[in-house]
Amino acid sequence: MLHYSKLGVTEHADCCAPSIPPLLRRYVAGGRCRSAARLDGKVAVITGANTGIGKETARELARRGARVIVACRDIAKAEAAAREIRAETDNQEVIVKKLDLADTKSIREFANSFLAEEKELHILINNAGVMLCPYSKTADGFEMHLGVNHLGHFLLTFLLLERLKQSAPSRIVNVSSLAHHGGRIRFHDLNGEKSYNRGLAYCHSKLANVLFTRELARRLQGTKVTANSLHPGSVQSELVRHSFVMTWLWRIFSFFLKTPWEGAQTSVYCAVAEELESVTGQYFSDCQPAYVSPWGRDDETAKKLWNVSCELLGIQWD
Repeated sequence: MLHYSKLGVTEHADCCAPSIPPLLRRYVAGGRCRSAARLDGKVAVITGANTGIGKETARELARRGARVIVACRDIAKAEAAAREIRAETDNQEVIVKKLDLADTKSIREFANSFLAEEKELHILINNAGVMLCPYSKTADGFEMHLGVNHLGHFLLTFLLLERLKQSAPSRIVNVSSLAHHGGRIRFHDLNGEKSYNRGLAYCHSKLANVLFTRELARRLQGTKVTANSLHPGSVQSELVRHSFVMTWLWRIFSFFLKTPWEGAQTSVYCAVAEELESVTGQYFSDCQPAYVSPWGRDDETAKKLWNVSCELLGIQWD
């Protein structure tokens, strides 16, 4: 069950739903990042930052003075988002780079380009994701939810990790979901070739995010690089575009959904809050620690998933 804090929301959030009673609006909005931390001189990479909570996260980090790398597959959409953010925040350090998480070649090209041009990396937000896709595979033959939501970000983190260590203290933020409670890691059928349900495939990939974060945090102890995961809430976004039913339901019950700005609050909190500087391996919702499913706390499964992920991607990450 999702627990919402009773913190208030700003005028920005209230104006998005003027017909909703203020108390209900505050309940739906959930927690808000209260940190006023500045990010001048800091470099952040955010995947999927051309729309939804990724765009709002990029906007907030840019407003705080960070150099923000908007890493997206759709360059035209990303450029439009970057122009909007630059104009609104008066921060010209919002840079667009091509990244297709469904293609390991694109991930490696992005990492090579980033490492050649950027000498520091303080915040990596693995935000991009797909949901409820009809069965399909990535360029490398992975089931789409597994490939984009888990393996793509696993590889990206691997490729950027040394820069994060060199820039420490630094943070890795993985956007998971409450849906991880419905997930299982089906090692006998990771690519869903024996049986496939697109709703469950999403849940499985979100559980993988939680387990990846847990094992990554354990391995990074003592490096001053932290790794945390989060549930953004149920948000008005394009994530449900692959399901007609979910799109229809999202429209009908939109007043019970967070705005993208509200949904971005926990991502921002995990990226900037001073009190989280040494907190790692945790899972957050509404800017506070949240309950993790028993499957998300299984260290043996986390270690096995790590090893299997390395095998699938052809990398050695000890």
